[in-house]
Amino acid sequence: MARNRRGVTPAAAGVQPDGAAAILAERGRTLERVQALAREHAGLRRVAHDAQLREALTRTELSLALFEAAAGRAEAEARLRAQALSAWRRLARVRPSRRHNRPSKALDRFLARLGSLGQALVIARSGVWRGEGRALHDLRHMAAYARRGARSDVAPAALFSQAAYLSAYPDVAAARVAPLVHYLVRGGFEGRAPASFFQPAWYASRHAHALAATGLSPLEHYVRAGAREGASPHPLFDVGHYLAQGVELAPDDDPLSHYLREGWRRGLSPGPLFDPAWYAAQVGARVGSEPGPPLLHYLDQGWRDGVSPHPLFDARWYRETYPDVEAAGVDPLTHYLLEPPEHFRRPGPWFDAEAYATARGEDRPAGLNLLIDYLLGGAWKARDFGPGSSAAVYLARRPELARTGVTPLEHWARQGRA
Repeated sequence: MARNRRGVTPAAAGVQPDGAAAILAERGRTLERVQALAREHAGLRRVAHDAQLREALTRTELSLALFEAAAGRAEAEARLRAQALSAWRRLARVRPSRRHNRPSKALDRFLARLGSLGQALVIARSGVWRGEGRALHDLRHMAAYARRGARSDVAPAALFSQAAYLSAYPDVAAARVAPLVHYLVRGGFEGRAPASFFQPAWYASRHAHALAATGLSPLEHYVRAGAREGASPHPLFDVGHYLAQGVELAPDDDPLSHYLREGWRRGLSPGPLFDPAWYAAQVGARVGSEPGPPLLHYLDQGWRDGVSPHPLFDARWYRETYPDVEAAGVDPLTHYLLEPPEHFRRPGPWFDAEAYATARGEDRPAGLNLLIDYLLGGAWKARDFGPGSSAAVYLARRPELARTGVTPLEHWARQGRA
């Protein structure tokens, strides 16, 4: 019997030759199973990795699809605004214009001194009175208005706020003419505002050539021509935005009058940065019932109380951040919209204007307010701009935004900015 190096035979060591072979065979089978398991594990890892890649690709494709859907919606809304504005321009009935030259203005001054009938003729000549289209009937109503004088509780049938005019210009009460007549004869040419919802300096800057050619006051030009051309009477009132909400106007109507008369009751928004539901929620039941149109409430009182017209515009924060607002004599949102975009003023602590402009790149329209550009579709083109994460990540987590058109930052603000 063979001995090992120590002279001990396998039998003496208690190991039979056949048992050693069996152990070796078992070790071989175990090694094969281990190797098979290792290969299987590696295969499973590859499958898991491939699945993760596919999931990542799917998420990327979903995010891209959501972005394309949101961008497509924004483009469709832009077309709708343009079509609504174009349709209104075709429908609107153009009123005969006039050259309000020096003799014409002298005649108005003469008529204004002839009492209520003469003042009624001044109003009739201007074309700003919204009557029933019956000349004598409307003239009697104009004369009745003129006889009431400078009473703050009188509301003429025109785009003219008598109470606001008297409050802003105390000297009018001593002028011995009805406030609307004062505006038509003098105030309009002195840059006075006929109402808080009509900003004459802004309107005149946009229609300087037409005003110079006709000699009309800003309000008369708006009533006779500007409204029919789709002109906006105030930075906060965007005609295309307003009409795109399904507004149907008569040929002799105008968008601003429609809003003041009934549009606000339907919850329509006067502009992209004025959300009536958001505004009403801040001031409670007062807006939408007794105080009338939310836009007027904001312009007359709301901004002084720090009420914000949109989730992304903080009126109180803006006034505290930019001290020059107080000296401008306008509300914070109007001040913000009148600022050149390249000043990168922020509407609140959440919208970083400069960061957005950088993310938006050279594709953003020149001269357009940055926040308005963001709300009207720029959000889907500046994908790395958003509340704490990229807009793509935010949209992937909330795909319903692609359907509603609410931008990521606006959605975040509406949720309490948590």
